[in-house]
Amino acid sequence: MTKRQVHLGAHFPGVNATTIWTRPESGSQIDPSSFVHLAQTAERGFMDLMFLAEGLRLREHAGQIHDLDVVGRPDTLVQLAQVARRTQHIGLVATLSTTFNEPAEFARQLATLDQLSNGRAAWNLVTSHGAFFGANFRRGGFLADDDRYARAESFADAVFALWDAAGTGEEVRISDRFFDIAARSTVPPTPQGRPVVMQAGVSPEGREIAARYADAIFSPFAAGPAAESFAADIRERLVAHGRSEDALKILPGTSFALGDTHEDALERARRDQWDQVSPATAVRQIETIWGRRFDGLDVDGPLPPLEDVVEGVELSAGRAKVHTDQRAQAAELIARAEAEGLSARAAVVATTTRRSPLVGTPAEVARIIDEAVQNRASDGFMLIPSITPTGLDRFVDEVVPELQERGCYRSEWEGTTLRENLGSARA
Repeated sequence: MTKRQVHLGAHFPGVNATTIWTRPESGSQIDPSSFVHLAQTAERGFMDLMFLAEGLRLREHAGQIHDLDVVGRPDTLVQLAQVARRTQHIGLVATLSTTFNEPAEFARQLATLDQLSNGRAAWNLVTSHGAFFGANFRRGGFLADDDRYARAESFADAVFALWDAAGTGEEVRISDRFFDIAARSTVPPTPQGRPVVMQAGVSPEGREIAARYADAIFSPFAAGPAAESFAADIRERLVAHGRSEDALKILPGTSFALGDTHEDALERARRDQWDQVSPATAVRQIETIWGRRFDGLDVDGPLPPLEDVVEGVELSAGRAKVHTDQRAQAAELIARAEAEGLSARAAVVATTTRRSPLVGTPAEVARIIDEAVQNRASDGFMLIPSITPTGLDRFVDEVVPELQERGCYRSEWEGTTLRENLGSARA
């Protein structure tokens, strides 16, 4: 029986809490050479794609620039264009919002990247929430959740129509409450016809958009019942939209920790978690939950009392939208700290850093990946290294050969385009 094949992607970190930029071996998060190094390493490891997240505005905390994370991100399309010139096979995923872009110009830009890369362009279809992001754009303001997703569907329909009309001279007309478009494609048909589409939302609306349009989905559920439930839900939605259960690749995002022994890997994972939550980071996380400042808080001591919570105050701006009950979240944190005798920082480490399933020796990690794919919990993983740009090097050197030995991972490319290598028919 032929084994299900593992698909891997490389997430260029930066707009997330995974990156450990304080270590001596960490390089620039914004220098073009860092993007090229990660992409070339991933390509050497026969990975399907490199994924770039996006930040439409610098993150803030209490009205000030959040200077404990990467401050800034070069333009996604320009960055991927220069990576395309330095690589030959790896897919190039741009995270671009349907909320603040316009379909005709957007379709032209992605089609141009697909031409430039000889068929390796991909779009991570996302929406943007809040007036915080909207302040950077002419329209300002923001859309209600229902309107965000309705606009995303109308936007995608228009973009797909323009891609499909490339080279025909036909005019694409879209007229609804979001757009009034009469446009013709200004670029010839691209190598993929349509660039590959990804989606990274977990809300019901996001899952529906993925099931309707996407070739792959970036999931936050890396292992266990949550991953299995998510995969089953996505496959049900695919069938409801008249697509095959295997029409969309499910790629959970996860960090990893490799060691010479299992114990060594566990220690590396533990050290990564603590380095990801510095004392200053712990204070800001606590302030975000409690809705107030705590200047001078000793993070080696206890958490602030529950009565200090100020509900309804959002100190942090620029993160992905998460609906939380601040008081309940604070109560949960306090209860865990008291039950386990944890300091404030230790409690934040225990509750806010994701525990990766990919911890062990290279052979152990290869086995975990293989089993997850054979059991249909996922189609592979989106790897998020903790160090930029060299954090993927050991994985490629030591885990990839183990996967190839297990017969679940390619040793040559299936085709010349991302769509061919991903094994994805057009949605």
